Amino acid sequence: MTAPLHEPTAEAAPSAAEEAAVATTGAKAVQGRSLGRIAWERLKRDKLALTGGVVVLVLIVIALLAPVITNLVGQDPDVYHENLIDPLFGTPTGSLGGISGDHLLGVEPVNGRDIFARILYGAQISLLVGFLSAIVAVILGTVLGILAGFFGGWVDSAISRVMDGLLAFPQLLFIIALVSVMPNQMLGLTGTGVRVFVMILVIGFFGWPYIGRVVRGQTLSLREREYVEAARSLGAGRFYILFKELLPNLVAPIIVYTTMMIPTNILTEAALSFLGVGVKPPTASWGQMLSNAIDYYDSDPMYMVIPGVAIFITVLAFNLFGDGVRDALDPKGSR
Repeated sequence: MTAPLHEPTAEAAPSAAEEAAVATTGAKAVQGRSLGRIAWERLKRDKLALTGGVVVLVLIVIALLAPVITNLVGQDPDVYHENLIDPLFGTPTGSLGGISGDHLLGVEPVNGRDIFARILYGAQISLLVGFLSAIVAVILGTVLGILAGFFGGWVDSAISRVMDGLLAFPQLLFIIALVSVMPNQMLGLTGTGVRVFVMILVIGFFGWPYIGRVVRGQTLSLREREYVEAARSLGAGRFYILFKELLPNLVAPIIVYTTMMIPTNILTEAALSFLGVGVKPPTASWGQMLSNAIDYYDSDPMYMVIPGVAIFITVLAFNLFGDGVRDALDPKGSR
C-alpha cells in the first residue's frame, strides 16, 4: 500500500488577518504623496524656516490681540506719563529708557507714552499694510501676467510695456507726493484710515509688475505643455484652460513671491512713516517712532533700538519663512 500524499498543514495556510495585513502593507507601499505633502516634509526639515514661520504667527497673534494684551498689562498707547520724564532733559527717568515692571519696554521721551503698547499697535499697521498691499499686487499681477503669457501678441506687448513703465517709475516719490495731497476724509475714512488705504492701494499697484513678470514667464512655459494641448483638443475654452489648467500650476510661485513681497511692503510702510507721510499721530507706527527717536539717539538710545529691532525681527522672520517655502515648493531643490 503506497503512502498517502503529504497534505499542507493548517499552519501553511495564511489566515484572514495575515492576508489583510499583507494587503494593507502593499497599499501603503504604493501610496503616493501629494505635492503639498512633499512640500510640507521638506519645510519641516528646514529649522530656520519653521522658526521664521512661528515668529510670523506670533506677530500676527500679537497684532490681532494688541488691545487685549495692553489691557492685561494696564497700559494705553496714547496715555501720557509726564511724571516719568525728566523735566530738564525731556528723557525718561531711570535706566534703559524707563524700563520697569509697569513699562516693559520703557516710555517715550517728552510725553512718557508706553513703548510696549505702541510697539503692539504699530505691528497692526505694519502687518495690515504689508498683507493687504501684497494681496492687491498678487491679484493684479496674477490676472495680467497670465493673460499676457497665454494670449501673447499685442496683449502681451501692451501689458509688458506697462510693467516696464511701472518698474521704472519712482514709486517712493510718487507715494510721498500722493499721500501729501490726499484729503483728510475719503470714502468714509478719516485721518490715518485715508493714509493707510492709499498706502495699501499704491504699494500694491506698484508691486504687481514684479509678480506679473514671474506669472507671465511661467505661463509662457506651461501653455505649451501636453495637458494644455489635450484640453484644447477636447474643445476646452480659453478661460477654462486659464483658470482650470494653468492657474493651479502657478500657485507655488505665487505663494513664494507673496511671502517675499510682504516684508518689502512692511519696509516701505516704515519708510513712509519715517518720512512723515505715513500714518498720522497719535496712531502708533514703527517708522514714526524711529523718526521721533532721531533727536534722542544719544540721550535715550533704547527709544531707537526697540522699534528698529521690531522691524528687523519681522522682516527677517518673513524672509526666512519665504526662503523655506521657496525651497520646499521647488521640485529641483536639494532639501
